[in-house]
Amino acid sequence: MSQTYSLRRWGADFFELLGSMRFAVSLLMFICVASLIGTVLQQNQAPGSYIDQFGPFWFAVFDKFSIYHVYNSWWFLLIMAFLVVSTSICLIRNAPKMVRDASSFREYIRGNSLRSFHHRVESASTLAPAESQKRVQQWLTGQGYKFKLRQDGESVLIAAKKGSANRYGYIFAHAAIVVICIGGLLDSELPIRLQVWLGKTPITQNMLISQVPASGRLPAANLSFRANMLVPEGSESSNGIVTVNNGVLVQPLPFALTLKKFSVSYYSTGMPSNFQSDVEVTDLATGKKFDRTIKVNEPLRYRGVTVYQSSFDDGGSKLQMVGYPLAGPNDKPFTVDGTVGKSTEITMGSGAKAGKLEVDLSGLRTINVENLSGNVAPQPKPILAEVASVTGSAAPAKNKDLHNVGPSVQYRIIGRDGQAHEFNNYMLPIKLDDHSVFLAGVRDNPNQNYRYLRIPADADNSVADFMRLRAALYDPVMRAEAAGRFAARNANSGLQQPLLQKAAEGAMEAFSKGGFDAIVEKVPADQREKVLGFAVPMIQLSLTELRDIEHEKAGLPPIQHVGPEGQAANTWIQLALLAMANLPDYPAPVFLALKGFDHVQASVFQVARSPGKNAVYLGCVLLVLGVFSMFYIRDRRIWVWVKPQGQGSEMLAAMTSQRRTLDFQHEFERFKDAIKRLST
Repeated sequence: MSQTYSLRRWGADFFELLGSMRFAVSLLMFICVASLIGTVLQQNQAPGSYIDQFGPFWFAVFDKFSIYHVYNSWWFLLIMAFLVVSTSICLIRNAPKMVRDASSFREYIRGNSLRSFHHRVESASTLAPAESQKRVQQWLTGQGYKFKLRQDGESVLIAAKKGSANRYGYIFAHAAIVVICIGGLLDSELPIRLQVWLGKTPITQNMLISQVPASGRLPAANLSFRANMLVPEGSESSNGIVTVNNGVLVQPLPFALTLKKFSVSYYSTGMPSNFQSDVEVTDLATGKKFDRTIKVNEPLRYRGVTVYQSSFDDGGSKLQMVGYPLAGPNDKPFTVDGTVGKSTEITMGSGAKAGKLEVDLSGLRTINVENLSGNVAPQPKPILAEVASVTGSAAPAKNKDLHNVGPSVQYRIIGRDGQAHEFNNYMLPIKLDDHSVFLAGVRDNPNQNYRYLRIPADADNSVADFMRLRAALYDPVMRAEAAGRFAARNANSGLQQPLLQKAAEGAMEAFSKGGFDAIVEKVPADQREKVLGFAVPMIQLSLTELRDIEHEKAGLPPIQHVGPEGQAANTWIQLALLAMANLPDYPAPVFLALKGFDHVQASVFQVARSPGKNAVYLGCVLLVLGVFSMFYIRDRRIWVWVKPQGQGSEMLAAMTSQRRTLDFQHEFERFKDAIKRLST
C-alpha cells in the first residue's frame, strides 16, 4: 500500500509539475536559447564547413546534439512537445475557472465584507431606497457596466462588472502558444521521423524512382513534408525527394509537373538576376491540365501543395570533349562524349597495356563569373550558393575585376592513388598575369578549394602544343636529340659537349618522371638550391630545343626565337616548364578538354505541404487578442448595497480591480464622487 501511495504521489507531483508556470517558463527559456543558436550559427551547411570552423572534436560533439539543424533536432522537438503538453494542462485546469469568473457577478458578497475593501465609500441619502437604486443603475449603465440585482429583505445588492474579457486574454494567450507549437511540430520533420520509426527505410543506394520499394515511399496523403524535385526541360516528374539522415524517401505528389521552358536572366556581371519555370500541371486524379509560370517569389499552390522555384541545375547536357593522355609518349588526342549526371568509360593505352577508365560527368557550368583581381585562382560556387548570393532586391555593385571566364566541366575520376578526385576544367583560356592559360582544377573532396594546373595556351588557343611537348619529353629518342642540340649550342668546347649532353638528357628524364623533386631527391638539402639553379635553366633550354624538334617532325611552322615572337615563345616555355613540373602531382592519366556541349537546363523546385502554417496564423491571431485583452482591458467590479434608513436610504459601495494602478485610483475617485452626487 505504501508503494502504491508513493507511485500515486509521484504521478500527482509530476502532473502538477507539467502544468505549472515555472515548468512552462523553463521550457520557453530553452526554446529561446535554441533559437539563438539557430540564428547565430548558420544551419544545414555541408559538414566540411563546420569541421573547418570548429575542428573534428567539437564537430562531433555538436553533431551529437544536432546543433547544425537545431529546429529539427530531437531535443528541440521534445521541448516543443513538452511545452504543448504543459501549456495544455495549465489551460485545461484554469480555463473553466477563468470562464466562470468572467461570467460571474459575485452577487453573493455580504455587506460586512464590503467594509473590508480598501476602496470603499459610504453615503446616506434622504431619497427612498428605490430612487437611490434607480440612480445607481442609471449611472452604471452610462459607464458601460453590466449589473445584477440580489434582493436581501428590504436591502438590494447591485453587483456590476466591466472588462471581464480580460480573463479571456489569459485563455487566448495560452491557447496561442499551444496552437503555434502544434503548427511548428506539424511543419517540422517530426511527421517524417515518426514514419521512419514506424518502418519507413530511407534509400541510400542509387536507383531509379520506379525501383524504390514501398518501404522507401511516403504516402501520397502524407500530413506534411518538405521535398526537392529536379525537372529537366521537356521532362515530367510527380515525385519529391525528402532527405532523411543519410538517405532519402520518395514523396508522391497529387499532380505532375512538366517543365516546358526554363528562363534565366543575368546582370551585366554575368550573375543570374532572375529565373522562372514555365510548367504544365497535370492533376493525376482528374487528368486536368493547365499551364503556370513559377517564379522565385511567385510559387504554385495546388491541391494543398506549394511548389517554390528554389534554384536551377544541369538537366543532362550532352558534352563533347577531347582527351589528352598524360602518361607516356602518346600524344594522340581522342574524343569523349557523355551526358552530365552519367558516367562514361574511356580506354587508355593500347594492346596488352590497354585499360578502362570510368569518368563520372558531374556538372557543366556555362557561365563562370570570377573575381580575377590579385591573381586569385577561380573557385566556382555551387548553384545553390550562387543563387543565394544574387536573389536580393537589387543588382550587385559593378566590379571591374569580375569576368565571365566561360564554360567549365566538372567530373570525377579514380586517380592513380585509388582515390576519387574531382576535376574542374575550363573550356576557354583565362588571362592570368597577362598570360593566357588553361586551368585544370583538382581537389580531393568537396570541402576543399580547387588546386589549379596552369597549361599555357598556344597560338590556336588550345592545349595541343603543350600536350605534344609533354609526349615528346617522354620519348627517349627525342630527349636525346634535344639534349644534343642543347649541348652543341651551349658547350664551351668539344670536350665538354658529351658531358653537357649527358647531363641535359639525365635532367630531362628525371624531370619527366617527378618534376623538380626528382632532380634533387638525392641531393643534400644545403646543395639543392645550387643544383636547381643549374638544372632549371638547362631543362628550359632543352625544352626549347625539344619543341623545335617536335614542330619539325609534325610539319608545323618553325618557332621564331628573335624579336617579340621570340619573347612570347620564351614565356610560353617558362609556363610549360612550370606546368610539367606539376604534372606528376596531377592525379589522373588523362586531361579532358571541353570542346562543345548541348545545354539542357533543369529547374529545382521545393515542394511542401505545410498544414501547420494555418495553425500558426490562427495562433498569431489568438496571441494578439490575448495580449490585447490582458494588457489593454482592465477588469473592474463594483458592489453597491442600498438599505433603507429611516425616511431615506444608506449606500455602502466598494470597487476593485486586478491591477490597482494609478488609473484605477483616479477611476475610484470619480466613482466616489458619483456616489456622493447620487445621494443628494
